[in-house]
Formats: sequence, structure tokens, C-alpha cells
Amino acid sequence: MKPQELLQEVKVSALATMGLLIILCGVYPLVVWGIAQVAFPHQANGSLVEVRGQIVGSGLLAQNFRGPQYFHPRPSAAGEIGYDGASSGGSNLGPLSQKLTDQVKERVDNYRTENNLPGATLVPGDAVTASGSGLDPHISLRNAELQAPRVAKARKLSADKINLLIQGVTEGPDLGFLGEPGVNVLRLNLALDALSAK
Repeated sequence: MKPQELLQEVKVSALATMGLLIILCGVYPLVVWGIAQVAFPHQANGSLVEVRGQIVGSGLLAQNFRGPQYFHPRPSAAGEIGYDGASSGGSNLGPLSQKLTDQVKERVDNYRTENNLPGATLVPGDAVTASGSGLDPHISLRNAELQAPRVAKARKLSADKINLLIQGVTEGPDLGFLGEPGVNVLRLNLALDALSAK
């Protein structure tokens, strides 16, 4: 290949690379961002939850609620103490791990104790195992139902009121058929606080 032909090939390659760089790293992301801002502004900006004008969290990320007056989320392995959005991830413990088996047994015992459940009560898996991200904001409907008597007693509310709140924040399966219904713990606890404030 002659030097002039080689230079021509390099020039064409460089121009193609620059053109694709501008389109794929500039124009395309801006177009997608613009469409998201117009069509789905709440979701595109993190599904932030506000109470009286102050951001209290995201509907997409779990928070560690403690105390008998709150519904508790799934356990978390994200970060050293869990629920760390900057350290999203699972425990990486496999099904044959003795450490995982011991953790689950301990969590089952703690769950039954804190919710005053008989020893034979089946505990939902999401109550004692962390999600893959460690930040799953939802618990199963069964998990919420088992925690409801504890929360009702701590807040001095009727079980019917608590169950109505649970139903109000229960989200159906994705696209209507993928997965199981889930209860968003942040939204449920905020609804509880609002009800108690009244």
C-alpha cells in the first residue's frame, strides 16, 4: 500500500471514529435523556419520594427501618452495615454455604421472635435472605401480613387499618404477569407515619 493510500485510510477511519463518538456518546444519550424527562420525569430522576417538600428516599431503594412500629425490609448485604446504595451487591454466599445456612436460621428465629410467631410458622424467604442488589425496596405480601400485628400493636392501631394500608401500597406484578405482587416498605412506613400524625 502506498503512503498516500495509507494516509487516506487513516483519515477515513479517524473521521468515522469521531462521527460515531459524537453520535453515540453525545447525541444519542441526550435524545434518550430528553425523551425520559418528557415521558417519565419521576422515574428518570430516581423515583424520589418527598414528604412536605423534603426528599426522604427513593421508591427504588430499601432503607433500614428499625423498631416495632415500622415494617422491616429484606436483609441487606450492601455495604458493611447494609442498605448502602454505593455498595450495591449480594453476599455472594451460595446455597451450600454453611455461613448462609447459619445466617438464615438465625434470621428465622429473630423474625419469629420479633413478630411473636409460633415456632411452626413458615417464614417467607424474602424475610430472611438478601436480594441480589441488597437494596430491594419490596417485601412479599405474606411478609407484610406477618409483620402487621406487631406494627398494629406498637402503633395502637387496628389490624384492619394496617391491612388497608398494606393493600394500598401493594404493587402488582410487572407488566401484569411477571413476578409476584410486592409491598414497597418505604411507602408503607410513610403511610403509617401519616396516619399516626392524624
